[in-house]
Formats: sequence, C-alpha cells, structure tokens
Amino acid sequence: MKALALAGSEDALRECIAGGGVAVFPTDTVYGLCCDPENAEAVRRLYELKGREPDKPAALLCFSLTVALELLPELSERVRDALRALLPGPVTLLLANPRRRFPLTGGELLGLRVIDVGLTFELPVLQSSANRSGETDRRRLEDVPLAIRDGADLVIDGGELRGVASTVVDLSRFDLDRSWRVVRHGALGEGAVAARLGLPGGASGA
Repeated sequence: MKALALAGSEDALRECIAGGGVAVFPTDTVYGLCCDPENAEAVRRLYELKGREPDKPAALLCFSLTVALELLPELSERVRDALRALLPGPVTLLLANPRRRFPLTGGELLGLRVIDVGLTFELPVLQSSANRSGETDRRRLEDVPLAIRDGADLVIDGGELRGVASTVVDLSRFDLDRSWRVVRHGALGEGAVAARLGLPGGASGA
C-alpha cells in the first residue's frame, strides 16, 4: 500500500476510521496502529495484525486534549489539572475508570494518550504500536513489518520519529492523595514528569 504524507492525510484518516479501517500512523514517539475503539471488527483486525492476545489492553488516543477532557467528564478537577500538565506529550496515563469506559483499554484503568502531530482529528482511536507483539517499536515507516503495512487500510508517513515509546504513568490514585508512579520508563523522564506535576517523584501530597 502506498503511504500518504502526514500533511493532507487527515481526511483519509477520518474516512478510514469511520469506515471501520485500521491505519498505520506516526505518533510523537513511534509508529502506531489505530482504529475505531467502538468497532469490534476493526479492533479484531488491529489485534490480528499485531499478533496480540485479545485480553491485552490498548490505549485510547486523542489528537487534542480538549477532546480527551470532553470524553471523560467524570474526571475531577485535580486529575484534569494533571492531564493539562502532562498532555499532549509522550506519556500514557493510567486513570481510574469506575464507569468502565472503553473496556479494551484496561477495564478498571483507562490508558490515555494525547498527541500533537499536526492532525486535528476529532474522535478518539484505539492505539497500539505498529509492530508484532513482543517486538521492538519502530521509528521509521519502512521498519514497520511489511505484513502490517500491507494489511492496514491506510498508511501515513511521518518521517523518522523519536523511536522511544511513551512513558507510562499511573495516576489512578491521584484524585485521592496526588500519588503517582512511573510503571514504564520511556520518552519522558521521571524527573520531567515530576516537574510538570509540581510534585516529587511517585510521592503523595496534600
């Protein structure tokens, strides 16, 4: 499949997701796969392309913080302030999810990504890295496995990316005591996370 350049690809991405397709696209860290989180067949195909077990969660990704905050009106102002401090950025945030929204993102927890790559796509997507499960993340489109590129309905070329996966930050107790912890180190260092939150690393505060 011929890849589209990032510039001018927004309409194609919108049509792909709305039509139940799966897209390869650039994030702010590595290449990813995305689809409509509410379309069971699209989700099945995404997992099949990755060779991912169906019980493993994927992240919800938004291309705008405004969209993410509107999607999750139940978030407290304390948690919303944390999102404003960290997003958009190279982090995946684990949030308490008492309403079990988007169950494929983790059930009791919601994995949330917000990125700014020049797209203003207004809907959330289910996102996972564009590699076979267990393999390394891909920073260049040509390194994404050919089977994934050929199997996707849309391929977007964003050039060479940072190549380091997002940092996963657990904020599931942040509303209770402002505690947080890094559960996977990645593109944003723990010190930078602490600085953005205005809190010591992994600590709780009043």
